[in-house]
Amino acid sequence: MFSIDIIFLVFLISSICIGFIGNSVLFTLYMYVFFTQSHLKRPIDLIFIHLTLVNVLTIMFKLIPDVASSFGVRHFLDDVGCKATLYTYRVTRGLSICTTSFLSAVQAITISPSTSTWTRLKSKLSTCIFPSLLFFWIINMFIYIHIIKAVEANCNASFVGSGYSQLYCEGKPLGHYRSMAFISGMVIRDLFFVVLMMLSSIYMVSLLYKHCQRAQYVHSPSLSSQTSPEIKATHSILLLVSCFVFFYCANNFITLYLFYRPEKNPRLERITGIISACYPTICPFLLMKRKIISKFTSFISKMRIPFSERTFRR
Repeated sequence: MFSIDIIFLVFLISSICIGFIGNSVLFTLYMYVFFTQSHLKRPIDLIFIHLTLVNVLTIMFKLIPDVASSFGVRHFLDDVGCKATLYTYRVTRGLSICTTSFLSAVQAITISPSTSTWTRLKSKLSTCIFPSLLFFWIINMFIYIHIIKAVEANCNASFVGSGYSQLYCEGKPLGHYRSMAFISGMVIRDLFFVVLMMLSSIYMVSLLYKHCQRAQYVHSPSLSSQTSPEIKATHSILLLVSCFVFFYCANNFITLYLFYRPEKNPRLERITGIISACYPTICPFLLMKRKIISKFTSFISKMRIPFSERTFRR
């Protein structure tokens, strides 16, 4: 393998390991709270659980074929494998934007003041989260349904023509009307959820900024130089949204370029895989930065108490 291929392989394996471990830890901690600590359970926890599950599926179904190709494995996927892999990856990638946008909207409603017009929606959040997530699955499965019929195993390494083409899979070129319908549906979905996510984030940032301004009158001068929790929360929201928008837009541009490029480039496909896995890999660590660390600390402290009691009894 050339040096650049080794670099690609290291990035791919690192993304799989880091992303899988981070999302698995986050998933385990939320499931622990969800089933064992009912007094700490919140409706928004279901969205976090769903997001970590979607992240793991996105990473695995996108990067594992790329790793197999980097090791020189030929015919890793047959027709059924190509249809299942590419369809699952596209659906979970679409679910990522839907879930992240829905998460930001739910957070905005949750922290809205009691005098806000969103107050009456707070009591209905617990009943609408599961139907909303199910609706996201239906929409994304419908948008990419044509992949099941069009995609097949790539038997020709020098595939030429527009359409889906990955390292092991290729797709028949779509007709003009089907292509326009597919692109229109994907663009409408992306625009709607990106705009919703941006508006929700701007609303949350404005609320936190106003709260920070009011808190400055209460805090003592010695605390004014320290970073307040409101500022930390604002930075977390901005960082999460900025990372998602950047990586999602970059991946969309490259994907559309490859879709209409006559000749396919395997190395460019690997770059696309790395970019598409960046957000699912980084996402759990951004979420663990604040709340999950405190839950993990309390979980460890509760495990230490029985252990110390047994030690003293001996």
